[in-house]
Amino acid sequence: MTNILRRFVRVIRVPVVAILLLTCSVNPVTGDRELAFISEREEISIGSQQYVPSQQSQGGQLKVDPELTAYVNEVGQRLAAFSPRQLPYEFVVLNNSVPNAWALPGGKIAINRGLLYELNTEAELAAVLGHEIVHSAARHGAQSVERGILLQTALVVTAVALSDNEYAGAIVGGAQLGAQLISTRYGRDAERESDLYGTRYMAQAGYDPQGAVQLQQAFVRLSEGRSSGWLEGLFSSHPASQERVQNNQQLVNQLRAEGFTGGDMGADRYQQRTASLRAAKPAYDAFDEAQKLIADDKIEDAERKLDEAIGLLPNEARFYGLKADIALMQRRYGAAIDLYNSALARDDAYFDYYLGRGMAYSRQGNRNRARADLQASVDLLPTAMATNELGTMALAANDRAGAKQYFQMAAAAPGDMGAQAQTAFLRLDVVDNPTAYVQASVYLDRSGRLIIQVQNRAPVPLANVTFELQGILGGQLERRPFSVNNLPASRVSEYDTGLTLPVDTDMATVRGQAIVRSAIVN
Repeated sequence: MTNILRRFVRVIRVPVVAILLLTCSVNPVTGDRELAFISEREEISIGSQQYVPSQQSQGGQLKVDPELTAYVNEVGQRLAAFSPRQLPYEFVVLNNSVPNAWALPGGKIAINRGLLYELNTEAELAAVLGHEIVHSAARHGAQSVERGILLQTALVVTAVALSDNEYAGAIVGGAQLGAQLISTRYGRDAERESDLYGTRYMAQAGYDPQGAVQLQQAFVRLSEGRSSGWLEGLFSSHPASQERVQNNQQLVNQLRAEGFTGGDMGADRYQQRTASLRAAKPAYDAFDEAQKLIADDKIEDAERKLDEAIGLLPNEARFYGLKADIALMQRRYGAAIDLYNSALARDDAYFDYYLGRGMAYSRQGNRNRARADLQASVDLLPTAMATNELGTMALAANDRAGAKQYFQMAAAAPGDMGAQAQTAFLRLDVVDNPTAYVQASVYLDRSGRLIIQVQNRAPVPLANVTFELQGILGGQLERRPFSVNNLPASRVSEYDTGLTLPVDTDMATVRGQAIVRSAIVN
């Protein structure tokens, strides 16, 4: 959790009434008064910290066509000039076939190439970007964080659809917050605000606002077609409806009455500026088919599709990366490294290539190169796979502290990978800090037997748990060892120590305790 989020969590301890008195402010877009205890500076910081890992988790930037990203940014900046909040807006195109777009706090916005295929005019692109600008400007993402804080819920949970992100269940660390934010489904009020003000920004920027109506009409048609890609992408967080079409049309009519007529649709310009992307679609379609074939365990067919994709678009790094993933899966480590090198030569800023190459180097026993690649991967997007492997290598190098740090990070992931990392962490930490997991006390029962009560706070069974029983009997300090071979997970158990006091013992002179000395994970 970042320092900013730690500070937010501490705010929870302040009485809610005090928060309401101190932090009620005016929303810069809507003019409504609202609770806001995340400052603009902190919004920008959250967006900046989460922007790169969020892009990485969604396929990374589309590097093969930098002119396309420049074009999208040009349109976005044209719209952002009319936002009442002058945030450090950024716009990128992601290398992802799922039709989607998202915004982080602080004006960090992304659109997938999969959505660009579905648009027909620059005005429709402006409608998408204007909508996302409002999500940032109106603090919709920041409000999601604030609601999580006030409800004292976990802020960093991974909630990205598996179809949209193959590493959905493996993102760890602070990057989990970005994963949550970009998959948040906004309420109807937030969507209505984004449509309303985003369309107004379009008109002010010189676009024909009718493009926003056409966009929603297209979305409704696609949603009725039940296209799985759309349902997994934009519609999961921005549901389409006829109501939104009608609301947008009413707004356009109002804008016409205000004098916003003769705006630009930019159909020819959009087709021209996205021509390269459209020409590359067959290559990306082949890539998407290859991914499905791998999921169906049709590896040879998948490789043929990837060769087809490379033949059509030889500069796309993702095609080589997926071929490398196949080679890694087949334990052809040398071939995998060569293919990852080919991917990195075309795009040296995507975590997956470093992750895969690092795993291949690790399996070859080349720990130095493996460590460098895996750390480069974590710096771009921390995943359980990379942190688990780094922990294993740190342990092999007798760096227990480093190993524990990596395993603890990986343990945040759900599923088997997180469970394995948690066990690896506990194997080390229980030995280092047995008193953090085992608590013990002693008492005398009615027959004078000394009983030890032991609580195992660890979620795993413990073995070879040793104690030192200390007691004062008749003014004399007595010490005796005691051990438990198997301590069940998360349970309180009692054991007879085998010590019995004489019947005539003056109980007022008896004092005892049990000190935990050691334990290991069973």
